[in-house]
Amino acid sequence: TMVVYLSMGFGNPYGDPYDESVVLAWADRIAALGIRILSIADTVGLATAPQVGRVTAHLITSLPGIEIGVHLHSAPANRSEKINAALDAGCQRFDGAIRGIGGCPMAGDALVGNMDTGWMVQAFRQKGIELGLDQEKLNEAERLAASVFSDHS
Repeated sequence: TMVVYLSMGFGNPYGDPYDESVVLAWADRIAALGIRILSIADTVGLATAPQVGRVTAHLITSLPGIEIGVHLHSAPANRSEKINAALDAGCQRFDGAIRGIGGCPMAGDALVGNMDTGWMVQAFRQKGIELGLDQEKLNEAERLAASVFSDHS
């Protein structure tokens, strides 16, 4: 199933004015095209937890029948608050990356990157959310990634 991402859904790294209403309007337009899964992306880690909560809650409420997800970038210091804001808004779809590898070169901060899948799984489990993942397969993927990519998580 196709997933459409709204990039820069929580801020703009280019200095242009950011307005949540633009994100919400584009989400409506995309949903009207028949897209059933929409993910809002924090492309360079600019999102604040209140923004994540506000935008995600609005979309979940205003677009019933559309699966709303988040693709969050974050430094370790604020990743919990962003995840919690999305969870509190009712989000059930989260993107992660093995060991947090990747991110956006425009972020200008080596500590801002993709959310680490392993960390996210543990955070969800601590909240009593079981994902049905094969932990050994996840561990295997993390070991493989460690052998290929330098350690930056």
